[in-house]
Amino acid sequence: MYNKNIKIILAAVVIAVAIWQFIEGYIGNGILFLLLASIFVFLYFKNEIILLAFMKLRKQDFPGAQQWLHKIKNPEAALTTKQLGYFNYLHGIMLSQTNMGQSEKYLRKAIKLGLSMDHDLAIAKLNLAGIAMTKRRKREAQTLLTEAKKLDKHGMLKEQMTMMKQQMKKI
Repeated sequence: MYNKNIKIILAAVVIAVAIWQFIEGYIGNGILFLLLASIFVFLYFKNEIILLAFMKLRKQDFPGAQQWLHKIKNPEAALTTKQLGYFNYLHGIMLSQTNMGQSEKYLRKAIKLGLSMDHDLAIAKLNLAGIAMTKRRKREAQTLLTEAKKLDKHGMLKEQMTMMKQQMKKI
């Protein structure tokens, strides 16, 4: 993993080489270098390690995703704010299976830092609602559940929300 500043410097250097190739008349090379620069710019906004951890998580490989996340040393310096939010989001999702206290800490930090997609924010709030419900904080769980329902525009979490509402009635 490269530092975010190194990625921008590499993108600038590659763009300079692309401009030089355009001036020399090598249009194909210039286009190729611009495409290469766009990869560096993309990786500035989307961290490659976090993308790989998401892919492992998608396959339900929690230990593999954890291994990828542990490769990020000093995340506060290496990641942008949104990437740090997703870093904490992934840790919270993985820890929700084993350690709810730590999971709550990571998910709250992820929400505070911000997540780009409403669906991810809805999942984080739904998990926090579940944690609050297990800790007998019904009012907090209800507010988090209504916030998650507002964020779930496509209805992908509807089934989980109805199950949680039924469990809340039992408390």
